[in-house]
Amino acid sequence: MFAKKSVTAALMIAAFAAGSALASDGPEAPAPSLSYAFSVRATLDPVVEQGEVDGGRRRFIPVTGGTVTGPALTGTVLTGGGDWQVILPGGLTSIEARYFIKASDGTVIEVTNPGVRTAAPEVIEKLAKGEAVDPSAYYFRTTPRFVVKDGPHGWMRRKVFVARGIRKPDSVVIDFYTVE
Repeated sequence: MFAKKSVTAALMIAAFAAGSALASDGPEAPAPSLSYAFSVRATLDPVVEQGEVDGGRRRFIPVTGGTVTGPALTGTVLTGGGDWQVILPGGLTSIEARYFIKASDGTVIEVTNPGVRTAAPEVIEKLAKGEAVDPSAYYFRTTPRFVVKDGPHGWMRRKVFVARGIRKPDSVVIDFYTVE
């Protein structure tokens, strides 16, 4: 009888230990890393203000061109895209940029780049006015997606990207990274 209880207790302890191992306090896999892919410097026209709509200040910033440089992609930013923004109370700006890149080999790549920019409300106001602001004063991150045909740039559809933005008075610089 004692041996039967000991075996039952041992099985219960083993089951508990196995369950505890599965319910760890940390990640099961190593954290992903980032690899720098390229940077976009997009030139901008003056802001088109829509005004207060649905609790946010809506704006559109036309993209007039630009350059693409980096180890994974080079080319130009085509005229005609834009950045749709909603400045919300409390220092949050919701962003969605859409534009086209023409790679140096002629391939046209569609970019959709949603993200957020956060900072103290006075910093957001300086950015909204087009003033120069130290990039360490705000958080500007995006999660870009690309539409491109199969070929030399098809890899862009097979990777997850994150990006960091820096707003300049007449342009924006976005550094794109692949998540490895």
